[in-house]
Amino acid sequence: MSEEIIKNEGAPSNFIHDFIDKDLEEGVYSRVQTRFPPEPNGYLHIGHAKAICINFGTSEKYKGKCNLRLDDTNPTKEDTEYVDAIMEDIKWLGFEWDNVYYASDYFDFIYDCALKLIDMGLAYVDELTADEIREYRGTLTEPGKESPFRNRPIEETKDLFARMTAGEFENGSLVLRAKIDMASSNMNMRDPVIYRIMKAEHHRTGNKWCVYPMYDFAHPLSDAREEVTHSLCSLEFENHRPLYNWFLEKLNLFAEPPRQIEFARMNVNYTLTSKRKCLKLVNDGLVDGWDDPRMATICGMRRRGYPAAAIRNFVEKIGVSKAYSVIDYALLESCVRDDLNQNADRAMAVLRPLKVVVDNYPEGKTEEISVEINPNKPELGNKTVTFSREIYIEQDDFNLNPPGKYFRLCPEKEVRLKGAYFVKYASHEEDENGNVTCVHVTYDPASYGGESPDGRKVKGTLHWVSADHCITATVKLYDRLFNVENPSDEEGVSSFADNLNSESLVVLEGCKLEASLKDAKAGDGFQFMRQGYFCADKYSTPDNLIFNRTVALKDSFAKKV
Repeated sequence: MSEEIIKNEGAPSNFIHDFIDKDLEEGVYSRVQTRFPPEPNGYLHIGHAKAICINFGTSEKYKGKCNLRLDDTNPTKEDTEYVDAIMEDIKWLGFEWDNVYYASDYFDFIYDCALKLIDMGLAYVDELTADEIREYRGTLTEPGKESPFRNRPIEETKDLFARMTAGEFENGSLVLRAKIDMASSNMNMRDPVIYRIMKAEHHRTGNKWCVYPMYDFAHPLSDAREEVTHSLCSLEFENHRPLYNWFLEKLNLFAEPPRQIEFARMNVNYTLTSKRKCLKLVNDGLVDGWDDPRMATICGMRRRGYPAAAIRNFVEKIGVSKAYSVIDYALLESCVRDDLNQNADRAMAVLRPLKVVVDNYPEGKTEEISVEINPNKPELGNKTVTFSREIYIEQDDFNLNPPGKYFRLCPEKEVRLKGAYFVKYASHEEDENGNVTCVHVTYDPASYGGESPDGRKVKGTLHWVSADHCITATVKLYDRLFNVENPSDEEGVSSFADNLNSESLVVLEGCKLEASLKDAKAGDGFQFMRQGYFCADKYSTPDNLIFNRTVALKDSFAKKV
């Protein structure tokens, strides 16, 4: 299958909506109802964000309903922790469900449907082992073989199924299979298992059940029971659609059975979304939990400072299609950058501070310098920052022996301090190792506000903070977790470790920030002038300020790999 890298294109036509429009025009349905049915066995990721936007967005467009349904048919992997996280993520993305349901709400109904299939001669209890069932199923080029238990009498199957339900048999010893066609070209139609024995406590039903329905059986029945009209799911379920329809047709319980429509999954390079592989990263301490800001989980992106609107815009730009594609991570970052550029308040922050003393500025004097809060939102007005004799600038903004086209502070050039004054190099101090520890400058009092009093040209403008009026913080510079485009191709934790981007997290202590940031709450986002976009971390407190870099001002990752 060919692979296309999508970088930045307008959203194509939405074929799902084309199908729905036709269904409505032809009277197949008179309304639209969708659902988002995640399994609560882990945290949602960027791929789920696409499914959320498609399902909830479709219902919004057609003024229909969209339910949240937790597919809790596997009690050994599910937990209320994941249920709570899923709900939080959906709300944060900006969507509201009409109802919350669980597949477990329908266990009695689904069980009755299984009994009906048995009565119709369309289901049987099989005693083959899992390996034997796999062997009997055949291959893509060879038909399967019928189980020797396939034609056992209906009453015998009912008795065995009742005894399975009563807990008489051990896990894996018996299964209930649908009787369809062992010669079908579609492997999913070769007598699929629809119930298995699983003696495990369920997070909602406790120990009521020791048999649980398989997803392929529970899914269409749950959709239909909720009166879903359009069951929107990712492309890997396309080959399951005949089975989806077979259950609904044979049971014939619903006047308007739902229609399944598949769309391509979201695949973003430099990310990992497999729950199993992500769990390895977490358990082996390669990341700081599921909400590590480098993870492609929704909670990780939220902690990193990605705006929900930017993620929705990202999904919209990609569009909906059936073609397999890999989305360029740079497009996601671009959507984040565009949103924050428009909406983030500006702030001055010096991440690697170098002290500067303005020798001819009066000792003890301070001034309030006016700076814009957000140039894209003039209605917000200006704020003030304090200027004083001693300030901090970035270490990289001073060079004794500058290269060509260097427009920052150096012996030969005059520079502008943002909103304040023009300054010139006077002298500097060094430690015993020859490292510059302090720079002395002089300022032009006539250049207040950073404007030239006589029309002279000054190209360099530096951000700064007052040494006596700033706050100290820890800043975490996050970047892409992997340095290979498709980490999913790599097997094992050792491979993950080999392919980790060594610069995916750089921790800077002792950063100096303007004082207004002391009240920043978790998730509050800012543009640190000339640095990038940052947000307060969830662990940040007034006594221990922590800011995460959300995204740099420009995409520079491609130059480093």
